[in-house]
Amino acid sequence: MPFVKTNDIQLSYQRSGRGEPVLLIMGSSASGRVWTMHQTPALNRAGYETVTFDNRGVAPSDAPAGDYSIAQMVADTRGLIEALDFGPCHVVGSSMGSMIAQELALASPHLVRSATLMATRGRSDVFRRAQAAADRELRESGIRLPPRYTATRTMLEMLSPATMDDETTASVWLDMFELTGDNSVGGQSAAVSALGDRRAALRGITVPCQAVAFADDRVCPPRLVAEVAEAIPDCGLTTIPDCGHLGYLERPDAVNSVLIEFLDMHRGTTPRQRTAGSPVPVAGS
Repeated sequence: MPFVKTNDIQLSYQRSGRGEPVLLIMGSSASGRVWTMHQTPALNRAGYETVTFDNRGVAPSDAPAGDYSIAQMVADTRGLIEALDFGPCHVVGSSMGSMIAQELALASPHLVRSATLMATRGRSDVFRRAQAAADRELRESGIRLPPRYTATRTMLEMLSPATMDDETTASVWLDMFELTGDNSVGGQSAAVSALGDRRAALRGITVPCQAVAFADDRVCPPRLVAEVAEAIPDCGLTTIPDCGHLGYLERPDAVNSVLIEFLDMHRGTTPRQRTAGSPVPVAGS
């Protein structure tokens, strides 16, 4: 896997396809490779070039000690786009990734052709703040919960009742969550918690945006996603039923359809169109 040096760290990335560029930003503690299960193949077939990457804290990208900030990760992302000569590009983010995308669109609109904001929010409410504080307290206590308990809790937080009620599908998810265990990156969680209320600032975004809510999302519920759509001028809002926070994995066809329709609306010839296989700066491997 290639690496690029940005903001004094190395980020691992993957690049595929040909066409107009799309950068996908994953959520907290998750690998950018998750996008390659469903989203990047669909985007490549639709005529888009894609770049996915691992945010700081997620191996094999660098994992500096301490808490991170959204500003740091926006700077990481901006540096990645510039190093790969990938802008202006469409940006797609989920959860924390969508918060990075929002701030990138606000601070560097010249690098962003459009932004799709999945499971996003512009603030934390009372429950989400309490949950973040409780999760941090648990991490700092050093207590390690049994993998089976962590798996069942993760399902309750991340998936829809429709998925959990399907016994075959639920068994697959339980096995996967138990196998992966608790891989949370505390520094990233701190970044989301410290972001504050960004709704007023989001009114300054000028690039085309769409917000995508997942109807059964308990982490970024639709009402908080709707607040983002209301704050950003002319931002569309779509709610996809029967999926939770991992809607892009639970209902990938529906998500991909919404995503590609929006990208096609804003497709255009970029000033610096590149094709897959063009040389890019590489800092390591």
